[in-house]
Amino acid sequence: MIYSIVSIAYLVLLIGIIIYKSKSVKNEEDFTVAGRGVPVYLLVGTLICTWIGSGSLFGTAGLSFRSGFGELWFSAGAWIGIVVIYFIAERVRKIAKITLTDLLEQRYNHTARILGTVTIIVAYLVIAGYQFKGGGRFISILSNGQISLETGALITCVVVIAFTALAGMVSIVSIDIFNGIVMLIAMALTLPFAISAHGGVDAVVQTIESTKPEYLSLFEGHDAWWILGVILPTFLLLMSESSIYQKFASAKDSASARKAVIGMLAGVVFIEFVMCAIAVVGFAIYAEDPRFFLEDGSINRAMSEEIILRIGFEQVPALIGSMLFAAGVAIILSTGNTFLMVTSTNLSNDILKPYFLKSTDSKKIIRIQQISIVILGLLAYALVTQFETVLEMAFISYTMIGASLAPVLLASFFWKRVTAAGGVASILAGMSVPVINKLLEVSGVSLGILPVDTDYVAIPSLVASLIMLMVVSLLTKPSPPEKWKPFFD
Repeated sequence: MIYSIVSIAYLVLLIGIIIYKSKSVKNEEDFTVAGRGVPVYLLVGTLICTWIGSGSLFGTAGLSFRSGFGELWFSAGAWIGIVVIYFIAERVRKIAKITLTDLLEQRYNHTARILGTVTIIVAYLVIAGYQFKGGGRFISILSNGQISLETGALITCVVVIAFTALAGMVSIVSIDIFNGIVMLIAMALTLPFAISAHGGVDAVVQTIESTKPEYLSLFEGHDAWWILGVILPTFLLLMSESSIYQKFASAKDSASARKAVIGMLAGVVFIEFVMCAIAVVGFAIYAEDPRFFLEDGSINRAMSEEIILRIGFEQVPALIGSMLFAAGVAIILSTGNTFLMVTSTNLSNDILKPYFLKSTDSKKIIRIQQISIVILGLLAYALVTQFETVLEMAFISYTMIGASLAPVLLASFFWKRVTAAGGVASILAGMSVPVINKLLEVSGVSLGILPVDTDYVAIPSLVASLIMLMVVSLLTKPSPPEKWKPFFD
């Protein structure tokens, strides 16, 4: 009962904050970039919560349960990406655009913007969808199975849509400082109690060494291709994370944007390392539990993704477990909010406003974007049924957005010779390979090099994107100085 009480109480607290902050939304800029006045500490909180979502709570945890500390290679891709982001954060804020696709149009052309918009909307709807899927599991565990996964996912969908539509970016930034603090405290407290539940560190190590000794190593049991395959999706997504660029635009100034990246790196590394450790300890705890294994002895992937919440519900003291569930509310709600906000902003700014909305009435534009949030949220819910696990959804969406946008974005800031034609060709190649790979996999057709296992799809996607970027750029006329100068100032 205490788990439900704490989770609902925390949700009510967040609802109160959002209702209060919604009164401060006066115009479109307030709704989309929080009035461009977000201080460093709030920006740190919202950047951490942008990255730590259901993909971490379920997908990353499940991968840790199945591969041990080798999972940290998956997380390390994001850590490397954050370091790179540090060097361009100030320049992004100085350019002061609203969305990542604004940057694409300024550096390349309108076609690049539209292709970027389509990629972001499709990929981010998948990401929003697996927040709903994670929420369904969360609610099912919380209700002890009385509420089905499907019903739980629908409830999560409705709550996330309502939160996002109410106050936009103002609501997201306002609650994420609370969400970030709750995540940090809950994960830090859960790990020692989980270790204690299995009899201490020595008992955990002994169990793992007798069953899966490779789980205690970063390298054992993993070849270089596997490591590259799991690093690339998170690195590419982080580099092309539209919500992060949109939040940089929300910063008080360019220096604040750069400082916030340092805080983001510290918070993300800590949380993801602790999450991995909790899941590895969970493997020791549940090594003999038939719920986590199939008849052939292999690990049940869907069940493994519940490992952190199962530990919170079954292994640690109720007070610690309830705090962990409050963190689960924070993780699912914050990430779902962010990705619906980004998709609706891109739909509104890049498609609806230029082609269908002639009015410049700010309140009318906000209303249109709120309607877009509702429609896109329902589409994201519909996508949930097409994937078995959160991790599979994460790999496909991360690769699609990352391989198509990360190369052109990095080239914008580091390669003056890149051209509009090269950018467009790169985006097309990066977004096409993961889609074609999935279609071939479903149809059972093979093209020799495709389809590849989902764990490795980032490799051919990135190769295709980079080849098109470089070859087409070198074969076409260089961009004029006014195109690249703002990105190198």
